[in-house]
Amino acid sequence: MENPVQPLPAPLVYVSITGLRVNSSWHYLRFAWFAVRSMTQAQRSPGLIRVAARKINGVHHTYSVWEDEAAMRRFLVVGAHLQAMRAFKHIASGKTVGFLTSEPPDWSQVHEIWLREGVDR
Repeated sequence: MENPVQPLPAPLVYVSITGLRVNSSWHYLRFAWFAVRSMTQAQRSPGLIRVAARKINGVHHTYSVWEDEAAMRRFLVVGAHLQAMRAFKHIASGKTVGFLTSEPPDWSQVHEIWLREGVDR
């Protein structure tokens, strides 16, 4: 009796979804400045697989896929992103969610996952 060949499981990656609402139009330029600088930093970060941003239903989302959680955490606590996190409470409100998965969601799922599973920051 032969054993059927089973496909290998897909490797796990770490997905991070952030959704922010700018507190007022007065803060939008400052928010945009932090967002652009943080996106540039993310794009250059070791361990990043992909990153993108979109506005969905008035919420500014970032969606990133990382080789592992450690790579994402190294990005999180330095440079432009650290500065953005320090200013965050003054300019925006929002939620984040992060998880390991073998199949990253597509954009059609991002906002729903964020609504359902996001943690207030």
